[in-house]
Amino acid sequence: MGNRQPNEGLRRLHAATGWTFRQFAQEVNKIATERGKPTRYQPPSAHQWLDGHMPKVEVRPLILEALARHLKRPVTHAEAGFPVPVRDGKDVSTVGGLLDLSRQDMDPSRRSVIGAGAKLFSVALSIPGWQDVVGRMEAIQTGRTQRVGMPEVESVIAMTDRLSDLDDQFGGRYARPMAAAFLVNVVAPYLKADAPSEVRKAMMSATSFLCYLTGWMAVDEGLHGTAQQYYVKGLEFAGASDDHSTYCHILRGMSVQSVDLGHGPTAVNWANVASEASPTTSPRMTAFMAGQQAHSYAVAGERANALRSIRETESALSKASSQGGTFGGYNAATLAYHTAQVRHALGDISGSVDSLQLCFRLRNSKNDSRRGDLRFGALLAERQLEAGHLDAACATWAKILDDYPSMNSGQVDKRMAEMFRLIRPHLKNPAARDLYERARFVAPMLAA
Repeated sequence: MGNRQPNEGLRRLHAATGWTFRQFAQEVNKIATERGKPTRYQPPSAHQWLDGHMPKVEVRPLILEALARHLKRPVTHAEAGFPVPVRDGKDVSTVGGLLDLSRQDMDPSRRSVIGAGAKLFSVALSIPGWQDVVGRMEAIQTGRTQRVGMPEVESVIAMTDRLSDLDDQFGGRYARPMAAAFLVNVVAPYLKADAPSEVRKAMMSATSFLCYLTGWMAVDEGLHGTAQQYYVKGLEFAGASDDHSTYCHILRGMSVQSVDLGHGPTAVNWANVASEASPTTSPRMTAFMAGQQAHSYAVAGERANALRSIRETESALSKASSQGGTFGGYNAATLAYHTAQVRHALGDISGSVDSLQLCFRLRNSKNDSRRGDLRFGALLAERQLEAGHLDAACATWAKILDDYPSMNSGQVDKRMAEMFRLIRPHLKNPAARDLYERARFVAPMLAA
């Protein structure tokens, strides 16, 4: 104990933040709570860290993220005076890194040992810029046992579509192990096989979007660090295949993840980078990007920019004549959703309720996500209650309970848990009491 040396790296970083020991501990606790495993560190713990006491392995990423968020830049293990994990010092290939990530993800029984980083969202994530990845892919010529062509590419695209449908209908927890297994057992061997250059390029493009979808499923499960890893892999494959459109789409998805977690400035950054890098300025693509920018600006408290962006979205969508030009299309229902989010973030609760109700009237029951119906319905109920309409909120929540049992979604579970919290103070109301008792039967684990 007497030979312990102060952690000079961590001391320098702490000094740069201007935090007290109490503030340092509180920031670490906040991030731990965000990833679902709260800690209760006090000022003496922060003092011990600076004095050379090594934090637990699972706590180190929390400390690095707290510092990175405040300093607005990545902070490495080495810079903070922590031992560098083997993976951090390893030059992992794009395909090899994807294999490692997917192997740990494909078996649901291993979810509990994936580690602290699985849920830890990073605002200082380093991503490859377009010029850094475009046209670049390490040669994968070892162990070639087959030759692939466009039929194999088409099979990956078709399987991605099927997985997306399963995700929409049943939730990310249900579909993600299948996506990870498909990446490991089918896609990775295809990437290592002999192929003409145009086929290899198409295969990497298809892989890029599958990485994005798998990351999206991880977001649904609340594993935000894992999602970010898939997103970065998707960016690498998009650049390697010169797929500019998917590259921008993934960046926009990273903004969606950020804004839903309440990280407004980070969401603005990703949304703006996605928009600036967009390879096309078609009206629907403009709306697709501007709508997300509007939501991000609103959560970041940039009212003027949010209102300007939502007007730009409305104008662009009014000029769009085709669903082409962007994945999934950006339609009037999506615009209504973004308008609702902007209104709510800017304090217009009743306006947000009106826009969400319009969103539901415009949604296509055959094509739109069933998980989206449940999530957006829960948001509508929460905002109806916030506006003082208890009976309307209970009626909206009651409809959600009909479909909830077959949905395996962390995002929907989170909204249902919020329903229990919000409705408890109103149990003297007959509608609220009936809803609560029914919900306890349908989702007993969330009622605790």
